[in-house]
Amino acid sequence: MNALIKAEFRRLAATRLWLWALLAAVVLGGGMVGAMTLIGPENFDPPAPGLDTEDGVRSLLGMLSFTVFLPAALGTLAMTGEYRHRTVTYTFLHAPRRRQVLTAKLVAYGVAGLVYGLVLSGTAGAAFFGGVAARGVTPGTATGEALMLLLRPALAMAVYTLLGVAAGALIRHQVAALAVVVGYLYAGEFLLMMIPGVKLLYPLLPGGATASLTGFDYAADTVAAELATGPVQLLSPVGGGLLLTGYALAAAFVAVLVPMRRDVY
Repeated sequence: MNALIKAEFRRLAATRLWLWALLAAVVLGGGMVGAMTLIGPENFDPPAPGLDTEDGVRSLLGMLSFTVFLPAALGTLAMTGEYRHRTVTYTFLHAPRRRQVLTAKLVAYGVAGLVYGLVLSGTAGAAFFGGVAARGVTPGTATGEALMLLLRPALAMAVYTLLGVAAGALIRHQVAALAVVVGYLYAGEFLLMMIPGVKLLYPLLPGGATASLTGFDYAADTVAAELATGPVQLLSPVGGGLLLTGYALAAAFVAVLVPMRRDVY
């Protein structure tokens, strides 16, 4: 296992994909949050709560959860790339125990996803605190609470990387796997919530768990407004984090189990 995990880290270091991913994390974190902080949410159209309020800070930093598609897609590419480039045959010949190969990928890419999340949240935090200082605005939350709000999306990025690896192991066609992962994140749950009664289950879906963890409930509020229904009661941040981790562990278990019974071609 140690040799396989080291091999996966070497594979990561030998490709430029994750370097571009870290650059994207800097742009999405520092660039997006920095621009919104300097503009001020109260100047948006429609206006949003200002950064001198707790809701304003939570909403702005919670927007980082919109970028979970990137680590999820990168995790998917980690597995589907093996099938697309036909390297999976050599991988399984070198390490016939597929369970160990999949486990090594989950460990390596889970760490990579956490690094991505920390870079994203770190640059976002620097941009946020620098922006409010430049504008002379006192944030509506204490510094420690703001740092916790930044840590939550970082943890979500690591979990979504694991979900991406699992999806790539289950759906071997690269384009199909990416379409399923990204499509579900940005359209699937919105469509599901349009079905009467499903809205009550939203807190238990991956998107609802992410909203509970990050404190960004834009999707639930949007659908509730469209359907003229009451607000959705999300789980606590700890509950959302545990549920999201449970999804990742379940998906990882299935991802390890299913490829063991598949032929490689």
